[in-house]
This record gives sequence, structure tokens and C-alpha cells, in this order.
Amino acid sequence: MIALTHTRGQTWAVFGLARSGLAAAQALVASGAEVRAWDDNEASRAAAEAAGFRTTPLDDAALAGCAGLVLAPGVPLTHPVPHQVVVNAHRAGVPVLGDIELLLRELKPVVYGVTGTNGKSTTTALLAHVLSNAGRTIALGGNIGTPVLALPNLAAGAGVYVLEMSSFQIDLTPDWRAKIAILLNITPDHLDRHGTLANYAAIKARIFAGQESGDIAVIGVDDDHCRAIHAELVRENSGRNIVPVSIERLQKDGISALNGKLYDNGREVFALDFPALPGAHNGQNIACVYAAARAAGLDAATIRAGIASFPGLKHRLQRVGVIDGIPCINDSKATNADSTAKALASFEAIYWIAGGKAKDGGIASLRPFFPRVRHASLIGDAAKDFAATLGDAVSHTLCGTLDKALDDALATAKRERLKGAVVLLSPACASYDQFKSFEHRGDEFIRLVAERGGQTEQGAAA
Repeated sequence: MIALTHTRGQTWAVFGLARSGLAAAQALVASGAEVRAWDDNEASRAAAEAAGFRTTPLDDAALAGCAGLVLAPGVPLTHPVPHQVVVNAHRAGVPVLGDIELLLRELKPVVYGVTGTNGKSTTTALLAHVLSNAGRTIALGGNIGTPVLALPNLAAGAGVYVLEMSSFQIDLTPDWRAKIAILLNITPDHLDRHGTLANYAAIKARIFAGQESGDIAVIGVDDDHCRAIHAELVRENSGRNIVPVSIERLQKDGISALNGKLYDNGREVFALDFPALPGAHNGQNIACVYAAARAAGLDAATIRAGIASFPGLKHRLQRVGVIDGIPCINDSKATNADSTAKALASFEAIYWIAGGKAKDGGIASLRPFFPRVRHASLIGDAAKDFAATLGDAVSHTLCGTLDKALDDALATAKRERLKGAVVLLSPACASYDQFKSFEHRGDEFIRLVAERGGQTEQGAAA
């Protein structure tokens, strides 16, 4: 736990008592601050009270005299309208910030930050793994893993914090500065919380805020918004080192991942032959990690060794077993068609398990990938609608449940015996019709594969 010595003797408010909020409240109390805590969710309040906190609604009276309000990132700050606690704080003249801001104010640490619409969890975890594998001292957190105030103290010179930053967290970190900052990509997301795509892009661009001469800005340049941000960074000419990354065109002064190979300033470095990181989207993740790790002083061979040993993230194109030579891939986190598109683009002969509680639009947008699907085994509420969309283009079976779908997919794959075939759970649906969460669905898939004699493997992340 981080000791927040700068808050000793002060009074702080904390709103949102899930993982990061509760960790912030605990760190503040342990550091000698008084905490006034609240959550709109009764179960969260009960958990906080069980942990020893007395909760109180954060009205004007409760906020009076507070040095700051620590706001959980899931609470609306500006759009569609500010949460009432934010309105109350502004009226009381109380600054609103997040737990990462408290970390930065306390330690002034060395931070490597990662953001983007897609791929940020894999990129953050991969960068942390590569650095750790090379013997560097790191702490991984932010929007992934452990809340930052529960991480070890890595004051200046003691190591590096590798932090995944959501747009919500960036919005709550006014003093943000990363020695190495990565922006992967920007596509429409969270517009209900940011109002417009332009607002969302502007917040993502703040991953580079506060950088000084000698700092590193790694930025994907394959979408219009990131290209515009890259151009603005170049115009600023602040002395930071700007590294463009592309998976679409060769960068003579940057990093590229093209045709299964990684290029550094136009020169081939190594092949992208990592089974745990399939697909072009992972090529972008790898290229950004390579750029950051090189900036951190690692050589190409050390970086490649770290990437090769990366076990991947659970439920993101996770290789969970091989049955009769057929890899079984758990991509349960793919809860919409956009996510599943990346999975379908990663393999050539797919026995696809799909379905669940459908999202708007279904799977019609996946038609360009149908030629890769040898057979679809359909489950859940969406099965009949998905079957109608697949029509005559893809052979399919209405299986209903996950166990029957796995058996159906394996039987078809074993019968056809195609080179490079995979059984892929990538539902393109929410899980709530049959499972508690996408994690529950993925864990059940892992159990079923093991039950059928699957040889356990680690791997894969999207």
C-alpha cells in the first residue's frame, strides 16, 4: 500500500467503493487522513462498512472542508450529466480527482502509460512482462490488475509503474505525466460519457500531457484521430521523442508490423511468430511494446524473448488446450461483433462457437469473415438470429448450450482435419442469458476443454 504522507491530517471524500475506491480510502486512512466515504450501491457500502469504514452521503455538509474528492472512474464526471456528487464538490470548491493522481502527487514516480480504444490491456501487460523478464523492477496497475494505491512503493529510482489508463482515469488525473506514453488507436467508444468523439479523442491525447524533453511518445498512426494527434505532437516540437507505429504501411522513422514481420526504421527485426499473440491487431500491440521497450533501453533480442514468453490475458484469444491436435481458443471477452472481428481475422479455418445475449446489429458486420468459418456452433438467445444471418454462407448447428457447442465444433473439426484449424469461442454477445459474466463463460469453456482431455496451454491475448 502507498503511504500518502501529503494527506496526513486532512479530510478527504471518496465516492465509489469498489476496488480502486476502497483501496484509496484504505490508503488515506492508513496515512492519517479522515475519510468520508459513500457509494450509491448498497452492497458496495456494506462491503466498505465490513472493512471498517463508516459511510455517509456526500452532500454539501459532508464535503465542506475536504481537501479533495477521490472519484471512482466509473462515475460520470461530465457526460451525459455530472453525477450529483461532482456537482456538490464543485459547489463546495473541492477538487475532483482519481486514485492515480494521489499516487503521482505522493511519489513523483517514473510512469509508463498505455491507452487506446482497443488492445490497451494486452499492450500494458505485455510491456510489463517484457520489462520484468529483462530484470527490471515494475508494478502493473491502473485499469488492469491491482488498484494503484495497493501497489508497492516505487519512488523515483526504485522502479517503474506500468499503468493502463482508461479515458475515465485520464480525465481524473490532472497532473498526469508519463516518461513513456503509448496511444494505440482511437475508434468511437464511451461517447455517452464524453459527449462527442472529438472530446473522447482529446482526452486520449492527454496520455502525452506534461511530457518533457527526452520523454517518449509512441503512437499508432493508422486511424484519422491518431494521425491528427501525431501531427500536433510534431508541431509542438517539445523535445519529446515521437515514435509512429503502423500495421498498414512501412514507417521509415518508426516501427511497423507488416506481413508477419516487425520493422524498426524500415529494417526487419524479427518475425511475428508468437502463437499467444495472433492477428494484425496484436501486431500493433507488439510494435508499440517494442518501441517502448527499446526506449527503455532493452535490445531487440531481449524484447523478443520477453514477448515469446508472454502467457497472455485470460479470455482474450486465450489458448486453453489442444484436443486431438486442434487448439481451443477462449475469446469470451468478445461480447460484440467488433471484438469478434479481430478474432475471426486471426485464423484461417475456424470452428466458431458464437451466441448469447445479442447486441444491437448482431453479426451482420462479420460477413467479410464468413469465408474463414468452416462451421458455426450456436448457443444462447441469439442462436436463431445468428443462424438466419449465416444462412447458406456458413454451415451451422443450433446447439443451445456451450457443452453441446464444443462437442459439435470438435466433431466437425476432427472430421475435416484441416491444417491450422481452431475451435474458437468468440461469442459476439453478452453472457447474461446463460452465465454470470464473460469471465464465468470463459471459465466454463476452459473447464469443458479440460474435461474432454484438452492438453492445458497458456497463451494468447487480444
